[in-house]
Amino acid sequence: MSTATNVEATAVNTIEWLAAGTTTIVVPVYQRQYRWDIGGCERLLSDVRAVAGQDDAHRHFIGSILSAEDGSEPGSDLILIDGQQRITTLMLLVAALHHAVRDTDPTMAAALERVLVRRDAPGRTKLRPHAAWAELYESVVLDRRDDADRESRFDDNYAFFRSQIHAEEAPRIWRGLQKLEHVSITLGAQANAQQIFESLNSTGEPLRDDELIHNYILMGLTHAEQLDVEERYWLPIERHTGEAIGAFWRHYLVMTTGRELAANGEHGVYSAFRRSFPRVDVAQLQADAENWRHFAEIYGILLDPAKEQDAEIGRQLDYVNTFGRSTYPLVMSAYSDHARGVISRDELIETLEWIQAMHLRRTLVNLPGERLIARLCRALTGGRDALARAFARITPSDERVSAVLKYSELPHAAYVLGRLEGVDDVDGFDVEHIVPAVPGDTWSGDGVRLWSEYSEDEQNSHRALAPTLGNLTLLEQPLTERVFGASFPVKRAEAYVRSDVPATRALGDTETWGTAAITQRTVALTAELVRIWARPALPEIDDDGLTPILDAVRRRGWPAGWEREFDYVEYRGERWEVPDVKYLFNRVFRRAWTDTRDAALSYCESHGGPIYDEMAWKGQWDELDDSHFLYMGWDSNYMMTAVQGVLEESGIASEVFVKYSYIGNVM
Repeated sequence: MSTATNVEATAVNTIEWLAAGTTTIVVPVYQRQYRWDIGGCERLLSDVRAVAGQDDAHRHFIGSILSAEDGSEPGSDLILIDGQQRITTLMLLVAALHHAVRDTDPTMAAALERVLVRRDAPGRTKLRPHAAWAELYESVVLDRRDDADRESRFDDNYAFFRSQIHAEEAPRIWRGLQKLEHVSITLGAQANAQQIFESLNSTGEPLRDDELIHNYILMGLTHAEQLDVEERYWLPIERHTGEAIGAFWRHYLVMTTGRELAANGEHGVYSAFRRSFPRVDVAQLQADAENWRHFAEIYGILLDPAKEQDAEIGRQLDYVNTFGRSTYPLVMSAYSDHARGVISRDELIETLEWIQAMHLRRTLVNLPGERLIARLCRALTGGRDALARAFARITPSDERVSAVLKYSELPHAAYVLGRLEGVDDVDGFDVEHIVPAVPGDTWSGDGVRLWSEYSEDEQNSHRALAPTLGNLTLLEQPLTERVFGASFPVKRAEAYVRSDVPATRALGDTETWGTAAITQRTVALTAELVRIWARPALPEIDDDGLTPILDAVRRRGWPAGWEREFDYVEYRGERWEVPDVKYLFNRVFRRAWTDTRDAALSYCESHGGPIYDEMAWKGQWDELDDSHFLYMGWDSNYMMTAVQGVLEESGIASEVFVKYSYIGNVM
C-alpha cells in the first residue's frame, strides 16, 4: 500500500498548536469575512465549560483545520484554508480571558498571551486576518480600541465573551480551553487544496456559491498572485454586484452556457462554474477575470439604471426591471455587444423593448415566463435575425392580447399606464380606478343614478371591468386624495381636468362613465399598447408552450394511469406524435442515422453509445442496419441527455421542440 505524501493529518491539542513556534497563521484573501454570531459564541463557551467540568481523560473535538505552508523555509506562514471562523472565535475568547486576568493572574495571562501573540514579535498577533479587516481584529485582541463608534463581529463577540467570563471562573475556562482538540491537516506542495477543502465536513457555516467560486479562483495561486487578482478583479466584481453577487454568477453562467442551471445539490452555480472553467491557471485567469469584471460592471448598471449615462438606455433598463431580474443574462449579453460596438444603440434599445413586450404579453395571456431566457441567449449568438425569430415565436400575437385586455386585470398597471400616458416617472402618481373597485352606495357614473339603484347585472358588469385597462389612468396623489370614492362627475370636475397627464385630462370631455365608455377606451388604449409593446415583425406564430429540446426537463415519472409525457414533438417543422422520452429517443436516433449519420457516429464515439456495431449484451435493441444497433434499455435521464446531445452535435437542436402534456409539464 502506498503512503500519502501530500497530506499530513494529525490529531493535536488546539491551544498547544496555536501557542507553538513563531509561525503566523494567515487568513488568505479568498476567505469570506468573519461572520460567527453570538449564538455560535454561546455554543463554543458552553462546550468549553462542559469539558472543563469533566475528568482529565475527556477532550472536546472542534473538527478539522486545513492549512498549507506558504514556503519551505522554517517559520514560514501557515495559510489557513478551512477553519478561520472557528479559530478567529477561539482567539476572541482567549483575548477576553487574557484581558480579564492580566492584572490578577500573571502566570495564566502569560500562557494566554503565547496563544495570541508571537513570542519573537510581541506586537504581532499569531492569527493574521485578511488585510481588509486585520487592523480591526488586532485592535480588539491587543486591546487597542479607541472610543470610536463602530460595528463589527469582532467587537460584538469579544464583548459577549467579556460579559460572560468572571474572574472567579477564569481558571475553569482556561482548563476547558486546554482540553480542545482538532485534526490538523497540512497540505504539501502537490496537494489539491480546493478538492480537499470541498470534501471536508466543516462545522462552520456553509459557504455560498460565490464564496466557493472565490476560493476556487484564488486557491491555486501564490500569495502575491492572490493579492493581485483580488485587488484588480475580485474586489471590483464585489463592488459592482454587492449583495447580488451570487445572482450575478448564476446569470453570467446562464448567459455564457445558454442553459438553465439545474439544481445540483447545494451548489449548482459553483458546479456549473467549474465545468465552464475547469482550469484556473494564471495566464488564463487574466483573460477570464477581465471578462468577469466587464460583465459585473454591466450587472451593477442593471441593478441601478441611474448609473447609465445614456438617458434612454437607462430608462429602458428601468422598464425591464419591472419584470424582475430573470432577464439579466440576455440583457448583459446585449449590453456588452453594444458596449463593444457589435450592435448599435438602436438595436440594444430594440432588444430591451422585445424583452418587455414578451413579458407583458405573456403575463396578459397567462403564459409562464420561466425557462425562456437561456433559449434567447442561445438565439443571440446566432445573430440579430435569430434573436428576432426566437422572440416572435414566444411573444403572443396582437389578436390574442387584444382579446384578453377587454376583460382581464391589467398587470404592472403603473408601468403600463406610465408608458401609455407619457409619464416617465410614476412616483407621485396613483393608479386611478375611474369606477372604484368597490363603489359605495352613493357612487354614480352620470350624477343621476346612484350605485344602489343599479341592477345586480349592471353592478357585476362594472365590477368586472373595474381593473381593466379602459377603467384605469394615472392621477397625481393630491388629486386622488381630494376625490377618493367620489362619483364620476365630481372626479371629472375636481381632479381629471386639473391633471397634467393628457390622457387623464381628456376624461373631462366625457359626460358619463359606464361599461360602454370603459370598452371604448380599452379599444383605443389597446391599439397603442400593441404598438408600444410590439412583437418582432415576423410571421412566426405563438409557440403554444413549446419547449426547446435543449431546455427540456428530464422526466421524473408520473402517477399510474397517465400515459403521455408529451402532447407532441415538433421536429424541424414536422409534428411527431410521441408519448414519452423513450419513443422520442428511438425516433431521433433513427432519424439521425438517416439524415445526419456522421454527427450521430461522432456523438456515439465520444460518449460510448448508444449506437453499437453489435448487440453485445442481452436487452432491448433496435436494428438500424445490418451492422449497427441502437440499445433501448437506458433510463429516461440518459435518453433525454442523449437526444439533446445528438441533436446539438447535428446542429439542428434549435429546430426541435417538445410540447408537454399536462402531467408531463407539472412533473
